[in-house]
Amino acid sequence: SHLGMLSKVMYLSDLQFNIDTWKRELRFHFNEMDTFQEKLEEIVTRIEDPVELKKLEMFQNRIMIEKDAISKLLHRCKNKALSIRNVDFSESIDGRLQSEQYTLKDDMRTYIKLHYDLKEEMMDYFLDVL
Repeated sequence: SHLGMLSKVMYLSDLQFNIDTWKRELRFHFNEMDTFQEKLEEIVTRIEDPVELKKLEMFQNRIMIEKDAISKLLHRCKNKALSIRNVDFSESIDGRLQSEQYTLKDDMRTYIKLHYDLKEEMMDYFLDVL
């Protein structure tokens, strides 16, 4: 049916838009984490207190974990974009594409929340130590 085809194309273009948006956001966050990392390295030289130092190391660790999570999510976005480009329009919008979209969407939502929590904690920390 022509309508089914059209709505399928539109669904996939919306999906593509979401993926492109996530990829931009993830790349931005990755660079941002590099900036935070540099800030921590700059601060470390001025810290005497072992408790504050421990906190700083914990943040460095969380940045590493976050960058790893970003890389994995970017990889999933790229794979998802590939499966969209290779979709067969004569098939029904495959349930797999749709269900993958939801898990990626949920994981992105969770990740973004964690990202902003970490960022906020680090910025509070900078105010405390500076």
